[in-house]
Amino acid sequence: MFVLAIETSCDETSAAVLRGGASHRTSAETSPGTCDEGPCPPALTAAPEILSNIVLSQDEIHAPYGGVVPELASRQHIKTITAIVDESLSRAGVGLHAIDLYAVTQGPGLIGSLLVGLSFAKGLAYYFKKPLVGVDHLAAHLEAAFLENPDVPLPALGLLVSGGHTSLFHLENPLSHKLLGRTRDDAAGEALDKVAKFLGLGYPGGPVIERLANGGNAGKFPFGIPRTKDRSLDFSFSGLKTAALKLIREHKISRESPSLADFLASFEEIVARSLVDNVRQAADEVHPHSLILCGGVARNRRLRTRFQEFARGSGLPAFIPSPKLCTDNAAMVGAVALRKFIRRPVAAPDLDLDAYPR
Repeated sequence: MFVLAIETSCDETSAAVLRGGASHRTSAETSPGTCDEGPCPPALTAAPEILSNIVLSQDEIHAPYGGVVPELASRQHIKTITAIVDESLSRAGVGLHAIDLYAVTQGPGLIGSLLVGLSFAKGLAYYFKKPLVGVDHLAAHLEAAFLENPDVPLPALGLLVSGGHTSLFHLENPLSHKLLGRTRDDAAGEALDKVAKFLGLGYPGGPVIERLANGGNAGKFPFGIPRTKDRSLDFSFSGLKTAALKLIREHKISRESPSLADFLASFEEIVARSLVDNVRQAADEVHPHSLILCGGVARNRRLRTRFQEFARGSGLPAFIPSPKLCTDNAAMVGAVALRKFIRRPVAAPDLDLDAYPR
């Protein structure tokens, strides 16, 4: 099957073409209880082949504002989506007539941005009379780990970290995600962006902080690991952000300050430790067979290092997508859609699909 996937949940316009197939499984190849009420559902024969995966960033457009401006994002999607889809088809060497399945992100995300991609995908599916599958953006990020590692041992514990989301999931299978904890205020990536904006370092803040923190002393500035009062698996970064702004004022830290690298390294370190601390607590509760780290902030080298250190110490295999699959991209959307379609095929496009921002 050829799948054309579209992703426009925030400020990246992305389109991808994937090729994948399926085979039927026996009860011995599935988790207990899967085939009790009928034939075993089919499964992917292997990870889908990514024939193209085009991503156009809007960083330059939003940089002057220090964050994503929703209306500007949706306008830019309208301007570029046709060219991005054309480019993805061209690089894949596949025409629209050959597409068997369309996939699109439904949410969560910016409602205006989501509607651009959803409307475009609906139009194509309706014209060519092909199935259309809506995909949850967070499920797609988790799927990125399976794209490069189809044999991830299950159940898995997944940490999803991005500019808008910080969540923990328990995965019994690739399409079954139980939410264990999520941010109650700022996401980890949002906290990094806001500290970078306060210091005038540029946007997006995460990569800028990582670059400027290189070589800094991560133990120079004292930060405490933020914890929720009820000791749940939820995250909270608003207090950590406030503590960072307080230290900036007290120590008069600026872009020209000699202690800038030490401060940024200390802040980056405490964010990574806070995330891994929740993973440690969750692992003690659900006893996973493997660990997954995904989302845009999963590109951060310090976080990847701390996550892998914890995994080695726990004796668990860790799976982290390559940096190009950590950011918002359509390939991960197409992979989820293919799984969903193989599990439950549909003959016609679902034109009642709607976007959801949260």
